[in-house]
Amino acid sequence: MRWEDVRKIYPNQFVKMQIFKSYIKDNKRYIEDMAVIKAFDDNNEATRELVRAKDDIIVYHTGNEKIEIEIKKIFGYRGVG
Repeated sequence: MRWEDVRKIYPNQFVKMQIFKSYIKDNKRYIEDMAVIKAFDDNNEATRELVRAKDDIIVYHTGNEKIEIEIKKIFGYRGVG
């Protein structure tokens, strides 16, 4: 399913999705194909699912015109010891 279709079916909602096809360009991940797992009426429930999301499962709001995720580099800190 394409993002434009998801936005039409689930207007102004958070949706939990499985990503099937994406690419990375300039530190952003662009999603091309996805399947909706669940739509949320409750923002608190959507937030809980967002915190638990990992790998190719994401929670995103259909109010966003494009679906692109900024990739942040996380560096770990190791203490001397």
